[in-house]
Amino acid sequence: MTAVAPPRLSDPRAFGCVAVLLGGSSAEREVSLDSGRNVLEALRARGIDAQPVDGIPALIEGLRERRFDRVFNILHGNKGGGEDGTLQGLLEALGVPYTGSRVLGSALAMDKIRSKQVWLALGLPTPRYARLAKGDDVQAAAHALGLPVIVKPACEGSSVGVSRVFDDAGLAGAVELASRYPGELLMEQLVVGGEYTVGILGDLALPTIRIVPAGEYYDYHAKYQAEDTQYLCPGLDDAGAEVEMRALALAAFRALGCSGWGRVDVMRDRDGNNHLLEVNTAPGMTSHSLVPKAARELGIGFEELCWRVLETSLADGGAA
Repeated sequence: MTAVAPPRLSDPRAFGCVAVLLGGSSAEREVSLDSGRNVLEALRARGIDAQPVDGIPALIEGLRERRFDRVFNILHGNKGGGEDGTLQGLLEALGVPYTGSRVLGSALAMDKIRSKQVWLALGLPTPRYARLAKGDDVQAAAHALGLPVIVKPACEGSSVGVSRVFDDAGLAGAVELASRYPGELLMEQLVVGGEYTVGILGDLALPTIRIVPAGEYYDYHAKYQAEDTQYLCPGLDDAGAEVEMRALALAAFRALGCSGWGRVDVMRDRDGNNHLLEVNTAPGMTSHSLVPKAARELGIGFEELCWRVLETSLADGGAA
């Protein structure tokens, strides 16, 4: 088992009053509310003075009144969410410590197109893709990549707006669905193989998880509602392959300027090649979520995980 250093703090009073920022107005609001409730309960169980705050406007009001000393950010998504760098910039400007990635890492990770551009520039593997603007020839893009392809919003998470397209007839519907969300569209090659995820906690890549949905795909239902999705941890039987994927995930996380904690999603094709999909800088903390499952493999329970994530807000591991 990977050696894990003990938590840095033992006194819950050292954190002051913590705003658990949840909910918001993004397409992932319900997931964020669920995650936030779990985090709030865990922090309070450890003696931390933690208070729920629904959305950024409510947080601003609380900060003006000096009610909070730091922020545990569990907002998901971009529009009204807390993962695109907007919230991080606000908190940096106000000098308020917070969990997770800084401004640049949050913004790059939320934008899947820019993430790919950074990874490709550094020689890190990711599926071939096309950036789709309004009016582009979608059929030509799909043929250039080679069907089947994935079509999705470039700046959403939780499988929101994602379609798998196997022929020309499915392209129009996929584009229409993805276009309901703000930002550009991303089309990428569909990788046939196993779906994996790697949690990141500080400088540590957690054990891999292989995701095996009962249905054909790991969609929103399989992620947050289904009870028959299997999660195999560690996800790889071969020790060398396990080390390789975890190292790749940590490299991808750092390449985007991410820090603190997060989750890296990876596809492994039938030839054993890894392909980076995306980085999540405020991963889910629901009963179905993956970072807690991986942390448990290292003996880190949910309450301790939340404590350790909160430690990423400290001056030498988070915002000043």
